[in-house]
Amino acid sequence: MPTVAFIGAGSVVFTRQLLADLLRFPELADLEIRLHDIDADRLAVAEGTARHLDERLGTSATVVATLDRAAALDGVDFVVNMVQIGGIDATRLDLEIPARYGLLQTIGDTTGVGGVFRGLRTFPFLTDLLADMGRLCPDALFLNYTNPMAMNVWWASVVAPGIRTVGLCHSVHWTAHDLCELIGVPLEGTHYRAAGVNHQAWLLEWSRDGEDLYPRLEAAIAADPGLERRVRVEMFHRIGYYPTETSEHSSEYLDWFLRSPEQIERFRIEPLQYIGISEENVAEFETAKRLLAAGEPLPLEEGAAEYAPQVIHSVVTGTEREIHGNVVNRGLIDNLPDGAVVEVPCRVDADGVHPVPMGAIPPQGAALNRAYLSVAELAIDAARSGSKERVRQAVLADPNASSTLTPEQIWALCDELTAAHGDRLPAALR
Repeated sequence: MPTVAFIGAGSVVFTRQLLADLLRFPELADLEIRLHDIDADRLAVAEGTARHLDERLGTSATVVATLDRAAALDGVDFVVNMVQIGGIDATRLDLEIPARYGLLQTIGDTTGVGGVFRGLRTFPFLTDLLADMGRLCPDALFLNYTNPMAMNVWWASVVAPGIRTVGLCHSVHWTAHDLCELIGVPLEGTHYRAAGVNHQAWLLEWSRDGEDLYPRLEAAIAADPGLERRVRVEMFHRIGYYPTETSEHSSEYLDWFLRSPEQIERFRIEPLQYIGISEENVAEFETAKRLLAAGEPLPLEEGAAEYAPQVIHSVVTGTEREIHGNVVNRGLIDNLPDGAVVEVPCRVDADGVHPVPMGAIPPQGAALNRAYLSVAELAIDAARSGSKERVRQAVLADPNASSTLTPEQIWALCDELTAAHGDRLPAALR
């Protein structure tokens, strides 16, 4: 039977959906599921969730929950990573401290100051996890969901190049889904492909029955003036291709939006939004804990279409399908840096995940992607070299930060964030 380890299984709501999607495949009904977390309370809820789903879906999965990461990894076929180092407390620091300086973010988990410090907290964990995989399951496929996606997959390629790693994010799928809903066209039968970087890829192909669907989108926008107040619509107008992440995320990757109260109001942006989302996630955990204790059914989302279950199913059964994945750029996008992590279509089959070369993407999209990748490159170099100055240079390279703060302010902000995060950061960078 195939064996899947969930690392950070205490992300209970996400774990629940991934498990439900996995067990809904008849070929995976006898899956061995190993759940690992360092929080015993959260791990217990994850285990209860898995056993509840197994019974509810009528499957015959084997469920193992352990606080011992080595036991979870030993001999497994797939490793799914969902760990968030520092949890909600670290998230608050990443958003609230910069806000005191006047630097606003919405989510703060991908690039910019929040992404840099989240990456620096996560790299040591990834180094240890991947070393464990090298000893205990060197042939396993590593499926990363943890943000900052591009930085983490890039870091994995540096410290563990022998581990097969792909970063998974649902943003491309949901972009196509939501746009099809907007123009009144079923997603089923639609052909779409995107390329760029995670959370800032560009919808390059979008058609159905040979019809390019972009003109329908333009007509829908023209018919609804309210759509002009979406960040992504503004990006589409200026770049010519629709970006693949939400307006909330996208607003903080550029210097166009959060720099002034007028832009924030015009584009209906909610700064520090992720604090509220994180608090809702904590509440959802408590709800799941209560429902399990009462023997009541857990809510399940239909048609979540997460990629990890699809990848696992394809590898186990040989079923071919196409997803979008985050992988190292080795001749995949010609006008983005070699060795950086890009998001491209990937073919999946029994042999694993095979990225599709996309050639050169539109230069105006690549120009924005390169700014994003520069932040990631400098953050990774900071961790490799132990350079505190390089951390600050990574934040300085971020368009949102540099459009809002002076270099002196950025240095002071990074000093305060470093002190606040303390031993969550690599020793050389404290």
